[in-house]
Amino acid sequence: MDTITSPSAANLSLDIAVGGMTCASCVGRVEKALKKVPGVQEATVNLATESARITYVDADQMPARLRRAVRDAGYEVCTPAQVDALESVSPWAGFGPVAIGALLSAPLALPMVGDLFGQHWMLPAWLQFVLATPVQFILGARFYKAGWHALLARSGNMDLLVSIGTTAGWALSVWLWLTAPDGAMVHLYFEGSAVVITLVLLGKWLEARAKRQTTAAIRSLHALRPDVAHWLGRDGEVDVPVADVMVGDHIAVKPGERFPVDGTLSEGQTQVDESMLTGEPLPVRKDVGDKLTGGSINGEGRVVLQVTAVGVDTVLARIIRLVEDAQAAKAPIQRLVDKVSAVFVPVVLVLALLTLLGWWLTGHPFETAVIHAVAVLVIACPCALGLATPAAIMAGTGVAAQHGILIKDAQALELAHKVDVVAFDKTGTLTVGRPRLSALLVPGAVDASAPLEGSTAPEVASVGTLLRIAASLQSGSEHPLARAVVAAAQEQGITIVAPQQLQAVPGRGTEGEVDTRRFVIGSLRWMEELGVDLQPMAAKATALQADGATVSAMAERTGQGLVLRALMAFADEPKPGATEALATLRARGIRVVMISGDNRGAAHAMGHRLGLNPDAGEVMAEVLPGDKAALVAQLKAGTAAKPGGRTVAMVGDGVNDAPALAAADVGLAMGNGTDVAMHAAAITLMRGDLTLVAAALDISDRTVAKIRQNLFWAFAYNVAGIPLAALGYLNPVVAGAAMALSSVSVMTNALLLKRWKPRE
Repeated sequence: MDTITSPSAANLSLDIAVGGMTCASCVGRVEKALKKVPGVQEATVNLATESARITYVDADQMPARLRRAVRDAGYEVCTPAQVDALESVSPWAGFGPVAIGALLSAPLALPMVGDLFGQHWMLPAWLQFVLATPVQFILGARFYKAGWHALLARSGNMDLLVSIGTTAGWALSVWLWLTAPDGAMVHLYFEGSAVVITLVLLGKWLEARAKRQTTAAIRSLHALRPDVAHWLGRDGEVDVPVADVMVGDHIAVKPGERFPVDGTLSEGQTQVDESMLTGEPLPVRKDVGDKLTGGSINGEGRVVLQVTAVGVDTVLARIIRLVEDAQAAKAPIQRLVDKVSAVFVPVVLVLALLTLLGWWLTGHPFETAVIHAVAVLVIACPCALGLATPAAIMAGTGVAAQHGILIKDAQALELAHKVDVVAFDKTGTLTVGRPRLSALLVPGAVDASAPLEGSTAPEVASVGTLLRIAASLQSGSEHPLARAVVAAAQEQGITIVAPQQLQAVPGRGTEGEVDTRRFVIGSLRWMEELGVDLQPMAAKATALQADGATVSAMAERTGQGLVLRALMAFADEPKPGATEALATLRARGIRVVMISGDNRGAAHAMGHRLGLNPDAGEVMAEVLPGDKAALVAQLKAGTAAKPGGRTVAMVGDGVNDAPALAAADVGLAMGNGTDVAMHAAAITLMRGDLTLVAAALDISDRTVAKIRQNLFWAFAYNVAGIPLAALGYLNPVVAGAAMALSSVSVMTNALLLKRWKPRE
C-alpha cells in the first residue's frame, strides 16, 4: 500500500502499510517516530487498517526515510505485494498457531475442569513443562519481540504486558517445581501462561477476521475495475490492459461488461446499471453523448465510448480515494484515546507492582502475589481502546459508500450527528435544476405565452429577434437559466451566433455584443443597479414572481443609456421527494432553510410548494453567491430567539455553492453537481436524492453511537477488570479470556453498522 499523492503543490502524502501493531500504544509509538522525521507535517496511524498516512514537505529520499523510521520503531513495512497477498488469503489464514496452542494447552487446562467435579487430573510437572514451554517461547515469540522493541523505545504496549505477565507465571512455575521437596505435589501455573497466550492469539485472529470485514467496502470498489479493455485501433478490436488506455481512445463494451474507464457514449444506446455509484437499482438509459462511468455495467447491446478519464482521474478512483481518506483519518474523539493510551501501559505496570507488593507484604505466599500481579498485567490490554474508534469509522463509511453516501473525512462523520440546521441551495438541489423559459415578454406584448408559440404579429417578430440575441449571449454559459434560453431558441429553430466582447458578471448576468448591438442580460436586481427603468413592465414582473417564476431582464445600451427590451420568466419544479425529505429532517428536530438568489416572490412561492414557511425565516431570497458563506456563518451564530452556536450543514450542487459548503460545519454536495462543489464538501451524495441528506445524518448518528459504545466497553473492561484482578477475584486464565473478548466485542459491535440501510 505504498502510495504517493500530491494534495497540494507544497506537500506530498504517503500511505504506508504497517505490520506488527497490536494496540493503541503501538499507534502512538509509530506516529511519534514518523513525526520526528524532519519535513513531516502530519502523521496519522490507523490500527484497524494497519496503515499510516504521512503528509510531508518534499525532500531527498523522503519515502525511504519514513519507511526506515517505522522499522526503527520496531514495526514492519509491508510492500504492496504483501498487502495484496493478505487481502486474498483464506478467512482461516493464521489459525495454525491458535490450533497448536489449543492442542498443547488443553491437557494443561483439563485438571481445572476436573477440579469442578472433585477429580484430580494433575499432570506430572515435567509434562506440564514440556507442553507449556513451546507455547510460551515459540508461539509467544511475537510478544517478546514486540515487547522488546517497546522497551527500547521507552514505551509500553499490549505485547509487553502479555510477555511480562506470562513469563512471570512460567518462571514462577519452574521455580516452584525445581525447589519442591522430592515427591511433593505443588500447584504450578504453567496452564495459566499457556492458556493466556493461546487466548490472546485467538483474540488477535478473530480481530483480523473482523478487520477484513470492515475493509470489504474498499475491496468491493476495487473489484469493480476491469483489468482488460476492448481497444479500437487501426487493426480493429484489440484487448489491452486498462492501464494502457489513454484519453481520447475508443473502447468497445459488450453487454453485461463493466465500463473500464470514464467516457462519453459515441456509438449505440444502452441501459446502464449505476448502482455501484448511486445505490439506485434501476438502470439508466444512455444515448450518444451521455457520460459513462467506469465500473458501471452495460446492460444491452454493444456500445462504443470515447475515453475522457483514466487512472486516478476516474470517478471510481476518486470514490475509492475518498473512502480510503475517511477510513484513514482520525476522528477528534480519538485524540482523547491517544492521550489515555500514552500513559496507560506505564500506569498498569505500576499497578501490577503495587498488587505484587500488596499481597506479599500482607503475609500471603509470594506465588499468590505473583499470580494476582500477572492477572492485572494480562487483563489490562489497550487493544480495544485502539480499535474502538477506527473500527466504527471504517464500518460506517464503508456501508455509507455502498448506499451512495461518500464521507470524505472522519471529522465530518463525527460532527454530522450534531447538525441542528440544514441550509439548502434552491436551483439544482431542491428543484430539478432544469428550468425552462416559460415567457419572453416585450413592452406592449399582452399574452405571456405568445412569444414561444411562433406567432407572426409585429411585436412577436421582435420577440424572435430578442430570443436570438439572448440565446447568443448565453450560449457559452453553464448556468441553468442560460441553458434554458438556448434550449428555447433551438426549439424554435433559431440560429445562434457567437457573441462579441462577452463579459460575465458572477451572480448578476452577462454583457456582450450581438449584430453590432450591445446588450446586458441578468437579474432584476442588477438591472436596478445599472439604472434600467423597469417601470413599464413592473406589474408583469410582479405577477410572474408571485406565480413562482424566476424573472430576468434584457436591456440594450443605446445613446440614451440602457433601455429595457424584454422580460424573461423561468419555471422550475421541485425535485420528486423534496417535500418529504424536508419533513423527515424536521421530524429529527432540525431547522430547515432554503437559500436562493431568486427574487423574494419567486423564492417564497417555491418555498410554499416545498412546505417551507417564509415568515419563519425558512426562505432566504436574493442572496448573491458571495454572500452565501456569510449567511451560513450567521446561521452558525444562532438567532435572537435561540442564541449560541449552531451546527450547520449546507447542501448544494453548483460552483457558486462551494464557499458556503466550505464555510458550513458539514458540507453536503449533490453528486449530480459540479466537481468544485464536491471538492469543497465533506460529504458527497452520489445521486440527486434529497432523502440521502437525512440518511447521511443518520449514519453519522449511528456511527458516533457505536464509537461511544465501543469506548465505554473498552474502558469498562479495564476499570472493572483491573481492580478485580488486583483483589484476587480473577485468575490469569479468566483475565486472558476477558482481554481477548474485549477486542472481539468492540470489532463485532462496529460490524453491526454493516446492517444499516437508509430509511425509505
